[in-house]
Amino acid sequence: QLQLVESGGGLVQPGGTLRLSCVASGITFASYSIGWFRQAPGKEREGVLCVRSSDGLQYSADSVKGRFTISIDIERTTVYLQMNNLTPEDKAIYYCALEPQLSVQTMCSTASGYKYWGQGTQVTVSS
Repeated sequence: QLQLVESGGGLVQPGGTLRLSCVASGITFASYSIGWFRQAPGKEREGVLCVRSSDGLQYSADSVKGRFTISIDIERTTVYLQMNNLTPEDKAIYYCALEPQLSVQTMCSTASGYKYWGQGTQVTVSS
């Protein structure tokens, strides 16, 4: 019954902003690792920002540091990805993923550690 639903993707110009949402149903955010991953055509899926719901500890990919932030609304079981200063290299399908709590060191290193995935939302950055 657990479901993850992403939304908020779209088309923006370079330098633009998007805010992605991932709503989880059938769970509470008691002790989970929640990851935002992205996959561009022809590339491997990569971890972007991941957070532990229990203590808020995070990992951020170097490529998005200073531009993307993650936040959690515990009551609404929703995680957000605020994406600022978008570049064409950010174009990808963005997925949220959920797994019982992983270590900070490993929770964003590979997509294979996550069992539950949303459908994805397309982010396109183009002039």
